[in-house]
Amino acid sequence: MTTQRTEPDLLYSEEEEALRAAVRDLLTDHCDAAGVIARSESDAPHDMQLWKLLADGMGLAGLLVPEDRGGQGASHREAAVVLEELGRAVAPVPYLTSAVVATEALLACDDSAELLARLASGRTIGALAVALHLAPGAAFPAVRLEDGVLHGELTGIADASAADVLLVPADDGGLYAVERDAVTVVPQVSLDLTRPVARVRFEGAAGRRLGDAEPAVRRALLSAAGLLASEQLGLADWSLTETVRYLKERKQFNRPVGGFQALKHRLAQLWLEVAGLRAAARGAADALATGEDVDVAVAVAQAYAAPVAVRAAEEALQLHGGIGMTWEHPVHLYLKRAKADSVAYGTAGAHHGALAELVDLQAP
Repeated sequence: MTTQRTEPDLLYSEEEEALRAAVRDLLTDHCDAAGVIARSESDAPHDMQLWKLLADGMGLAGLLVPEDRGGQGASHREAAVVLEELGRAVAPVPYLTSAVVATEALLACDDSAELLARLASGRTIGALAVALHLAPGAAFPAVRLEDGVLHGELTGIADASAADVLLVPADDGGLYAVERDAVTVVPQVSLDLTRPVARVRFEGAAGRRLGDAEPAVRRALLSAAGLLASEQLGLADWSLTETVRYLKERKQFNRPVGGFQALKHRLAQLWLEVAGLRAAARGAADALATGEDVDVAVAVAQAYAAPVAVRAAEEALQLHGGIGMTWEHPVHLYLKRAKADSVAYGTAGAHHGALAELVDLQAP
């Protein structure tokens, strides 16, 4: 007996649209561009008050956690909608790293119930101590376990400065929970000022073994890569929408700049690419939610998402003219996020290669 595969559902449900509206309203009120820019210039780039509203007030930190384990019992589709809106606002909150990556890693571990409930409540922020650039299935560095404590250094850890607990792979094959106070976090230069990375040093840090690192890290990075496409969709959609709005208002030779045919063609092409990105991102979110053809859907989404998001942000910067080049205009935040996302959880090239292997389409 063969099981017939269901077609992916790329449309948004009424509940998902209601969730989008609620998140967008909250971000409109509490995440304005000027505030994000000001925060990015400070020593505290993360907006912890906004995180509290999203996680504690709306319960969004526990979307991927089953109800019997302290979460909301939703799916990757709902988490994808949240990430679209966070991408539209370049919100400086550790949602992807804590509510998706760390949470997915914990869901693959046997001894994680208490910590998982803490992350689902939003009162504890977690971060997986694996470099941001690593793709699903890639080899990852591990720290040394010696006499029951951890030694070593890991670099490129996203949102480590905001985390209360780090999930750390060790050389015995285990994944360990380490409290933030037990390690030294040294900020590294990050292109994306709203998602800082850091070097984490372990000098005899105590940790509690949660489970096996390899399956936990793979699950976490696969979900991260798939849902990152929704964040990239959000920032690409904002870039397109704001550029169209600006070109309708900006006048040259006593006519709206958007009326010039050359610009119409550029925007029409960009609209088609963003529409394709939406289909790819929704396909990845649906696959993660249903468990069908996950590897292929994620590879397709990430192979397509990064170039489109970067091009959308670049077009926004250029077509806004002189004002787009200023620090006060938020478009530079979107371009930096798009560029940083283009190497997060695997480059487009890495995902092209993974997709070729998955569908047995080898290069000549």
